[in-house]
Amino acid sequence: MMTNPTQRLTQGQFSFLPDLTDAEISAQIQYGLDKGYAWSVEYTDDPHPRNQYWDMFGMPMFDLRDPAGVLMEVNHCRKTFPNHYIRMMAFDSTRGVESVAMSFIVNRPKYEPGFQLERSEEGGRMMRYRTRSYATGRPENERG
Repeated sequence: MMTNPTQRLTQGQFSFLPDLTDAEISAQIQYGLDKGYAWSVEYTDDPHPRNQYWDMFGMPMFDLRDPAGVLMEVNHCRKTFPNHYIRMMAFDSTRGVESVAMSFIVNRPKYEPGFQLERSEEGGRMMRYRTRSYATGRPENERG
């Protein structure tokens, strides 16, 4: 049985670790750059597990080769959306198909509303499950 003692959103790499420092984020950015990955920054106030398409902050940084430039974009996003989830995405296009090679959260809102799992029994002993955000129904700018 797996547990999440922190009750924090767990998407991407490093989810069960304490928040990364800017120095640790820079080290991960450098690792990705050394592999030839292109970085992008995304944000959302609705981090539902099935919400794969977060809003992109700026354009993917295919031309940046310095972690400081990528981190500058992260900090700009943090300043613009301080109460949102912000994640880094590294794309590997070496095989001609753009796919995510790394993904991790670099910003969280002060309050994380979390999710609840609803279970219902249907005919034939079938169980149905639904995940619902505790933030559902709140205005978009008040969810995080």
